[in-house]
Amino acid sequence: MSKTPDSAVRAYIEQHRAAFLDDLAEWLRIPSVSAQPEHAADVRRSADWLAAKLQETGFPTCEVWATPGAPAVFAEWPSDDPQAPTVLVYGHHDVQPAAREDGWDSDPFEPVVRGNRLHARGAADDKGQVFFHTLGVRAHLAATGRTAPAVHLKLLIEGEEESGSPYFRALVEERKDRLTSDAVIVSDTSMWSEDTPTVCTGMRGLAECEITLHGPDQDIHSGAFGGAVPNPATAVARLVAALHDEHARVTIPGFYEGIAELTDHERELFTELPFDEEQWLRIARSTATHGEAGHTTLERIWARPTAEVNGIGGGYQGPGSKTIIPSSAMVKLSFRLVAGQDPDHIEKIVRAWTAERIPAGIRHEITFAAATRPCLTPLDHPALQSVARAMGRAFEQEIRFTREGGSGPAADLQDVLAAPVLFLGISVPSDGWHAPNEKVELDLLLKGVETTAYLWGDLAENWRDAH
Repeated sequence: MSKTPDSAVRAYIEQHRAAFLDDLAEWLRIPSVSAQPEHAADVRRSADWLAAKLQETGFPTCEVWATPGAPAVFAEWPSDDPQAPTVLVYGHHDVQPAAREDGWDSDPFEPVVRGNRLHARGAADDKGQVFFHTLGVRAHLAATGRTAPAVHLKLLIEGEEESGSPYFRALVEERKDRLTSDAVIVSDTSMWSEDTPTVCTGMRGLAECEITLHGPDQDIHSGAFGGAVPNPATAVARLVAALHDEHARVTIPGFYEGIAELTDHERELFTELPFDEEQWLRIARSTATHGEAGHTTLERIWARPTAEVNGIGGGYQGPGSKTIIPSSAMVKLSFRLVAGQDPDHIEKIVRAWTAERIPAGIRHEITFAAATRPCLTPLDHPALQSVARAMGRAFEQEIRFTREGGSGPAADLQDVLAAPVLFLGISVPSDGWHAPNEKVELDLLLKGVETTAYLWGDLAENWRDAH
């Protein structure tokens, strides 16, 4: 297969740059805020707009899929090579709430270009990163003379990621036959910085619960009864204190069972990143780092599992004193999980660990929320190497590798479709996701276009044997 000529790709992108940005601005004007019921019609309008634009791009199949919540968009463009790999691109078309009074310098749904930056809600998260695939596939075709992509190309763009994707897994399970793919490309992520382009190789999973402890049937006098009946607030404090040992390791038996440990090579790659811990602390609004002994800060937030107290309470919280033994107390816990950990196993061992530490006279309840599984793609995976090569051509420099400490619906795609998940994002930390004046760097946005123009041919050429 002949290599896509870089000059032809860049010329095509430059020729169509203005129209591409005009179309993106039109989409950004639709306030597709999934979290606000008054914008439900706008979310539907956003889905319809994208389906029509994908059809205009050339996708022969473009559908809006209804869910009990917000609609998703599915598109498919088969390759003319029946042996080509199948690639599914994931993103989302809903956005976070935004209003001028939140601190925006302009209307958040009226795109504005200042210098080389496009400001609008959704510019980076995630409409801009979804939309660069439209011009990218057209540049791929124009530069190679193809009439169909080098891979069987599918898109799934959901409509409620910013609301926690409550119906996404069910949608993927229901439509599994239509979504079957050899690899998933997630374009809802970021790079290290403008000067250090990176590919994310994995995200942590998430399990979270609330534990409520009940003691006396009502608040009782601490003088008349204190020291003679169990105190649920004290029991919660002891539970939290027992969560970690002196090395900040989680003490729950079986918590670290089966985890994928970092290799020496992965550790070396982390150290190559220009990480400024003092600057990171300023961003974190903290004065010191803390975490599991024997691991760096980046290792802790990317590749190690954690247990965190998200909220704790019980008893009197008002001004002054109220000398009582409270009738109840609670704690909210979250567990970030890494590859090799199973949320179902985590729930089981947390329940057992908690039950063993509840004193007589205290009853407890544990409620777990829906969990997210971790996902990780090995560094030597051929599809990951294709993403890195394509980005390297677009940015004309070596691409480094990161992970992300957060969680997202990408793991559902990996779990249900049994396909590796790869992350292709061009956003940078300064883009201000979820914040006032969200923006995308136009040069980086077009680098995303260029990356996808190279990617489909690279995947088709280098995936074939593995596929």
